[in-house]
Amino acid sequence: MTYSPSLGSSVTNTRMRTPDNLSPFSGMCSVCTANCVGMCEIGLSALRGKEATYPFQTDRNQFASEKDYPVDYSHLNINGRVFGAWGSKEDPYEATYPNANMETTVGVDNPVKLKLPIILPAMAKLNWRDYYAGAAMAGVLVVIGEDVIMKDPDLVLENGRVKKAPLIGEMLDSFRKYGRGYGDIVLQGNYDDEYNGVLDYAIKELGATSVELKFAQAAKGIQGLGMINGLEEALKLKKRGYIVYPDPEDDEVAEKYKVGVGPRFEKVGKLPIWNEDHLVNRVKELKEMGAKRVFFKTGPFDPSDLARILMIASKAGVDLVTFDGAGGGSGNSPVKMMNEWGIPTILLESILYSILKEMENKGCRLPQVAITGGIAMEDQVFKALALGAPYINIVGIGRAAMTAAMVGKTVGDLLEEGKVPKEFQRFGETKEDLFEGLRELRQYYEDADTFSTGAIGLYSYLGRIKAGTQQLMALNRKFDLQSIAREDVVPLTFEAKKATGLKDYNDLLEDGLKLL
Repeated sequence: MTYSPSLGSSVTNTRMRTPDNLSPFSGMCSVCTANCVGMCEIGLSALRGKEATYPFQTDRNQFASEKDYPVDYSHLNINGRVFGAWGSKEDPYEATYPNANMETTVGVDNPVKLKLPIILPAMAKLNWRDYYAGAAMAGVLVVIGEDVIMKDPDLVLENGRVKKAPLIGEMLDSFRKYGRGYGDIVLQGNYDDEYNGVLDYAIKELGATSVELKFAQAAKGIQGLGMINGLEEALKLKKRGYIVYPDPEDDEVAEKYKVGVGPRFEKVGKLPIWNEDHLVNRVKELKEMGAKRVFFKTGPFDPSDLARILMIASKAGVDLVTFDGAGGGSGNSPVKMMNEWGIPTILLESILYSILKEMENKGCRLPQVAITGGIAMEDQVFKALALGAPYINIVGIGRAAMTAAMVGKTVGDLLEEGKVPKEFQRFGETKEDLFEGLRELRQYYEDADTFSTGAIGLYSYLGRIKAGTQQLMALNRKFDLQSIAREDVVPLTFEAKKATGLKDYNDLLEDGLKLL
């Protein structure tokens, strides 16, 4: 069998001519006929070349891997118990799921409180206003994505460094306006952002309190590619310090381009050329500059690189390291990279567990760690917390959270037009009828009725995640996050058992028989 998808996908706006008759190992139609116009990715590539390596309209859509990985969180089932209570008195009025405490903190010297052990990973597109606002309402961490200055029409640079970037201020304020003492908004910087002094500017001029250094470009580990329309734009980007191919400052290249000869210009993100000394010093510098918390964000690289990143984070006093597993993403990566590169999240988390355990055995300071990559619902949140316990205690939810913000906004826009989607008419016809989270938000904000439905939608979605996770905690008689343990999940397949090192039900049976 094959785990990879065919060469026709909505991700690239392509399709197969004979979807029921495919050659699995190539992904092509089993019969490729001479008169086909080329609806698949090969046909698209015949017209668009390297542009076809990327998803379709990344500014309007978000995407993730379509590969059916041989092991994922569905290969684990959640355990359950009928005796005892951890993190609570053995009292039926106290040991009840709404009392399961999901609050936690993030930070070494300046910890910030979180209502939920959740971070919403980097986004700077689609409905980002409600994404940030909803995160503040829910009291979680949220991250502004890399390269955000490229989206700022009012950006001012002096000698390649940011002098003015009002869009960053607007994004920070989208969270701050609704903050109620929990969570924070984190500004992410990639290698190009570091070149332009983005984090320095945000800390000094905008009062950013949390920043994040990103290891690599785009969604995980590839150099970001952006097609440029026009010589003038290419020259402007080159002068800003970006890598542009071919070189628009080359007179011969420029003259040929004007008459339609040669490739289109493209902006290519720089791969980080960092080492331990640089990163340790940079973390110290950012904190001395005023950042209360400095995070790392990285992807599912070679395990030796993962160990090195964690050791650097330990030495530098990094407040949180987020690892993004294969399968997630928002769509700023090449399609084949999203499908075919990196370690699936459940395997990545198991590798990180082993590294962190060894670090603990050697007396290293353990950085706080978050895991993300294709996590969308409460069962996956609980499984991720259990599998990584006690070392991995924050979970990232990206695409699903943005989906909630977009759906909320779309439904709100329809309500303003006097329309109620037929799927939701059973709940009523007004904003109050449809958005359950509005009633809760009125407890904290006097002007809650004026809030965007996109932000309310994200808040309501995270409310469901909270309640669902609390129910699963109570199922295992765990009433605080610290009590969640690896034995709270059980592998169902040989692959999952081998990957995680967990006991399966046969092993647990042997333990149970010893009690007889």
